[in-house]
Amino acid sequence: MLGTDFTHGSPCWIDLGSSDPDRAAAFYGGVFGWRYVSAGPEGGGYGFFQKDGSTVAALGPLTEEGGASAWTVYFHTDDIRATADAVEQGGGTVRVAPLDIVGGARIAQLTDQQGARFAALQPGRTPGGLEKASEDDALVWVELHVPDPAAGIGFYRDLFGWRSQEMQAPGMTYQVLSLGNGDPQATSFGGVAPLQEGGQGASWVPYFAVADADEIVRRTAEHGGSVLMPAANVPEVGRIAWLTDTSGAVFAVLKPNPRQA
Repeated sequence: MLGTDFTHGSPCWIDLGSSDPDRAAAFYGGVFGWRYVSAGPEGGGYGFFQKDGSTVAALGPLTEEGGASAWTVYFHTDDIRATADAVEQGGGTVRVAPLDIVGGARIAQLTDQQGARFAALQPGRTPGGLEKASEDDALVWVELHVPDPAAGIGFYRDLFGWRSQEMQAPGMTYQVLSLGNGDPQATSFGGVAPLQEGGQGASWVPYFAVADADEIVRRTAEHGGSVLMPAANVPEVGRIAWLTDTSGAVFAVLKPNPRQA
């Protein structure tokens, strides 16, 4: 599962670009109990979601013309310029070239060769990144949905050195992703699944750990979100649900099987 000791290729940050940040802050506060903290007048409307005083995600207004509200997963990189170049060499797109942010860190907004959006972050003077992961109401898993999973795995293997292991899931073959070094199970952080007919386009979907998936489904509906997939048990994984917030941004929740926690 995800941790906060980030190395090359680790999911290290997540933010929501929203068409209505104020409404989004209220929604996620009601669903997860997150507290929104503004980055200040120089932050351009950007701010941080905190749980028990620790940053678990971030929120800002949409910055790309014609964009839709969506979560973006950031992956740690040791060299953001090299990562951006490798994305283009692999058939992807650099939507926003590497740029400097606070603390000497650098980020780039990217799209893989099948259209899934993601970002890369090179830390600056401090390690940076999420302060909580794989705990209740924090990021626990990230999942890539693309038309061609094998091609997707190849793209990110070349980019970050990730490894993959096949497992059978209900109705599909699922690929579990792990970092390039270390024990594959201990460094697993996400998966790749084939794009389902009638679903949204190629994308990365964040999963947040929860104590009670059914309760989160109830809160989502209560606070104006939508339920794409009601809570259901997945053998050897846990109980999951797919949801959207008030502006249509897709996310999922997972109550992990105790053996997987």
